Amino acid sequence: MGVSGSGKSTLAALLARHLHSPLLEGDDFHSAANVAKMESGHPLDDADRWPWLDRLGAAIGVAAEDRANQTGIAVAACSALKRSYRERLSQASTVPLAFVLLDTAPDEIARRLAGRTGHYMPPSLLDSQLATLERPSPGERAITLDAALTPERLSEDALAWLETQFPRP
Repeated sequence: MGVSGSGKSTLAALLARHLHSPLLEGDDFHSAANVAKMESGHPLDDADRWPWLDRLGAAIGVAAEDRANQTGIAVAACSALKRSYRERLSQASTVPLAFVLLDTAPDEIARRLAGRTGHYMPPSLLDSQLATLERPSPGERAITLDAALTPERLSEDALAWLETQFPRP
């Protein structure tokens, strides 16, 4: 989880590969109207996000419980900026979820967004995402990692933490 440009998709791909599990890209679950709204430089509001979070959460549950998925694990990249969004995802998924927040200095995220092409999320929406971001609080199954670290290091740290959350028998 994290704002656009924090490295969610990169980390999620590494985790899914390491865990031999399905990967879900949260961006793929947005409606055409949501994408058009963001492309035009307008931030989503909660009413826009609820159906998206419900679709993604349900897909996470289906992917984790799919008989073809031997691990029972699914990995998703999703902003999940507010606690209420993380709770909505958890309710929709029907499986236990854990969240990894990729967080770093806003100027680093802005630098990344300025160099990114072919994505509907314009850099102009970074400030609205940062204003919306609610960092995980005690009681949430979540960890915050410094998005300035290498993807490999983030993957190692996330996997080590996930092992403490879901110990294997």
